[in-house]
Amino acid sequence: MLLTILMNLMSMKKNTKRIIIIVGPTAIGKTALSIDIAKSLNTEIISCDSRQFYKELLIGAAPPSSKELATVKHHFIQHLSVNNDYNAGAFELDTIEKIEELHKTKDTIVIVGGSGLYVNAICKGFDKMPEIPLDIRESLNEEFSKKGISWLQEKVKEIDPVFFENCDTKNPQRLLRALEVYKTTGERFSSFKSETTKKRPFEIVKIGLSTDRKVLYKRINTRVDKMLENGLLEEVESLIPFQHKNALKTVGYKEIFAFYNNECTLEKAVENIKQNTRRFAKRQLTWFRKDEKTKWFEPHQLDEIKRFIGV
Repeated sequence: MLLTILMNLMSMKKNTKRIIIIVGPTAIGKTALSIDIAKSLNTEIISCDSRQFYKELLIGAAPPSSKELATVKHHFIQHLSVNNDYNAGAFELDTIEKIEELHKTKDTIVIVGGSGLYVNAICKGFDKMPEIPLDIRESLNEEFSKKGISWLQEKVKEIDPVFFENCDTKNPQRLLRALEVYKTTGERFSSFKSETTKKRPFEIVKIGLSTDRKVLYKRINTRVDKMLENGLLEEVESLIPFQHKNALKTVGYKEIFAFYNNECTLEKAVENIKQNTRRFAKRQLTWFRKDEKTKWFEPHQLDEIKRFIGV
């Protein structure tokens, strides 16, 4: 009887630590909500937006403003250079260590971002992946630059149909990763992935933000226009020497690179950014809606969200 009571007390103590994860499509208002909640809980924020890791991407990645960063302490924002190789596996190790550190003084930590793979790194964890030699990575990137996404899709479908069936086939970075692993080890990328979810020593609460598609698309278009006003062209121009880096093969940068490389007009580049961002937002929603544990709200439902998390 005494042993049962002690075990129950230990379980209760374990569950006093939690993380609140805020997900949703780009431009939906995740940053503002995360700061509001973090201030209410007197806690800190961990970003799992893979584009906002890079200190050179101050406009196109839409990171929190300097004022927002000063309001609440953030982690994993602008802490890397585009020259750094970084992936979800490394992020898992770094983030779990940071969560453990913060939980020593904070009962709750707010985590925010639109990168589904990086959210999974925190919640589920990954199997250990092989290190990829630089020459293999550069060779595949060069071949992809010449032959395009259709070639990449066909190669991955051929070598690893299981992974291809379950991945975002329009995301070149995911497809390149599968090819890198195969070229390095001779094994399929899917063979390194288990279905086992790692047990975490904290409670996970997931909040999703969504709204009417027309409203979201208008927000996206407005954000792109604002980025251009704030100097997106100049930012991308300064990064032309690094356009081959994985961190820059992303929406908002690759389209402007195409303009500077005389592959399209500026008007067409801006149109492509808006269109590709809308498509990206749709894929984000598809990914996050697969998780039945996520509780969904409209961005304006602040009071309802706070009641849900007990603030």
